[in-house]
Amino acid sequence: MRTTTAARSALVAALTATALLLTACSGPSGADDLRLAPEAEPEATTAAPAPGAPAECADPLASYAPEGPLPSPDALPAGSTMAEIRERGSLVVGVSADTLLMGARNPLSGEIEGFDIDMLREVSRAIFGDPDRLTFRVITSGQRIEVLQDGSVDLVARAFTMNCERWEQIAFSAEYYHAGQKVLVSRDSTAAGIADLEGQRVCAPEGTTTLTRLEEYAGIEPVPATTHTQCLVLFQQGKVDAITGDDTILAGFAAQDPYAKVVGEAISDEPYGIGVPAEDTDMVRFVNAVLERAKADGTWAASYDRWLGVLGPAPAPPAAVYGRTP
Repeated sequence: MRTTTAARSALVAALTATALLLTACSGPSGADDLRLAPEAEPEATTAAPAPGAPAECADPLASYAPEGPLPSPDALPAGSTMAEIRERGSLVVGVSADTLLMGARNPLSGEIEGFDIDMLREVSRAIFGDPDRLTFRVITSGQRIEVLQDGSVDLVARAFTMNCERWEQIAFSAEYYHAGQKVLVSRDSTAAGIADLEGQRVCAPEGTTTLTRLEEYAGIEPVPATTHTQCLVLFQQGKVDAITGDDTILAGFAAQDPYAKVVGEAISDEPYGIGVPAEDTDMVRFVNAVLERAKADGTWAASYDRWLGVLGPAPAPPAAVYGRTP
């Protein structure tokens, strides 16, 4: 038996209560990302290629190579994007506040934390000599590109898969984590993978590669939601049978819901990159130098062990691929 109605209702109530607690914290909260209350959606628009975006994309993993050693915070190139950010006083970043393990607000401390956040802290350290000079803007998956295009943020780290279509609109750092799409089902489900979910309702967030990939499976009914956490609410309410998403995200959900499990082999490659405005190629090169240092000095592995150790021993960090030109 999947669970009793009372137990499942208690889980939903707990999740909603957590969202309310987050709202009480200062700054943007996980409740903003969850969108439990209905709200008007902005009118859909078709994004045009951003100024400076490459015309072709032979390899979505290829980024801009660092230009020499990483400079010290007090020796940033004059007139660079990094120098302007240092002068402003903080690095503005788009993140999730409800993706456990990657970017989630700790309900006790009120701090947003996770593997994605650790990568951004290293960029802050490189610019300011202080990992905590971050201003968080909590965004949904569907907002990741628009906040880079409209200049609302300097960087986005939100389980952001690199692909050619997105390169037409923004730029990416080199890959910093390699994820794969799997499915989360109820503990008593006999499904061994996504191919076993024919005739069932499967949830994925709007504006993600996971939702698009669901359409490739005949017989599965895709159910879009604003965020992965909203998918979890629908799952706990029995309104969907499964959730699909990157293994990093689903591992966090399984940790929250004792009646759920992650099954199957990865059905996709999801290379994560840090999103950067297309015109800020100097910032891309700088971030890549930061990631190179984090991978080489053990910072990357330590962050993996802290947040993603549930997925197994830390693998070798993804090798950077360079060669892109403006």
